[in-house]
Amino acid sequence: MVDHPVYVGIDVAKATLDVAVAPTAERWTLAYTEREMAGLVTRLTALAPALVVLEATGGLEGPLVGALAAAGLPVVVVNPRQIRDFAKATGTLAKTDALDATVLARFAATVRPTPRPLPDAATQTLAALVTRRRQLVEMLTAERNRLGSAPRTLRAEIQAHITWLKRRLARLDTDLGQAIRTSPAWRVQDDLLRSVPGVGPVLAATLLASLPELGRLDRKAIAALVGVAPLNRDSGTLRGRRRVWGGRAAVRAVLYMGTLVAVRHNPVLRAFYQRLRAVGKLPKVALTACMRKLLTILNAMLKHQQPWTPAYAHGA
Repeated sequence: MVDHPVYVGIDVAKATLDVAVAPTAERWTLAYTEREMAGLVTRLTALAPALVVLEATGGLEGPLVGALAAAGLPVVVVNPRQIRDFAKATGTLAKTDALDATVLARFAATVRPTPRPLPDAATQTLAALVTRRRQLVEMLTAERNRLGSAPRTLRAEIQAHITWLKRRLARLDTDLGQAIRTSPAWRVQDDLLRSVPGVGPVLAATLLASLPELGRLDRKAIAALVGVAPLNRDSGTLRGRRRVWGGRAAVRAVLYMGTLVAVRHNPVLRAFYQRLRAVGKLPKVALTACMRKLLTILNAMLKHQQPWTPAYAHGA
């Protein structure tokens, strides 16, 4: 008798966990508490699964992922869009927590995504600070947009909130800087990243917190991970326009802002952008190519622990 590998899918909600096992179709629900979670870890350890897959749920999955990883279980957190696309492709159109767990288990057995190490506590803290900064910026932008069309009776309140958000953002930038500068390893990486014209503290912190693979992958893999690698859209004799898609949107958004600065102040990126525009590339296409080139340069610098020089950047 041949033993088949076991794959587990877990749908995480605020108060409950739905668990499904493939290929046995076993399924159960439990409360999302410390005690129940410990029992789940024990039960899954006995099953010895080849893979445990969860969806990213805005941080709700964090304690469970930490407990599973600490027990040595191979756990992967995947993008919810991948799961919905997989469900549609396999004909599962209904959506419940129990069905989601089953789909996750089937996804684990079919796709078998590669587990990656769980970030350490310091990296998780830095990532939380970066995420909170992005949230504050979004709130500040929304309040500024409201101010122009708000009734006069509300303008003072909105302005006071804008002032508070700006102060909080400044304090958070200080906290981010301190978190990086107090870590010897991060300080070295931060110095390397910020030696590049166009790379400021926000982009450097975002890359350190949200792209730990930087410097460890090849240029094609890192571009695909961030979502700045052009993807073909061809069918038969039709040759569609290549587009960038997917990847880590939060990293890509900050990289975009850094590239806007770099194409003005970084001699290598400026010349590259102007050359693309001169041969007829649209501004957005040229800027996306510059994002990819900047990311490639940063990846090579961290891989070889080399600071910025124009000559080195040309060869990256």
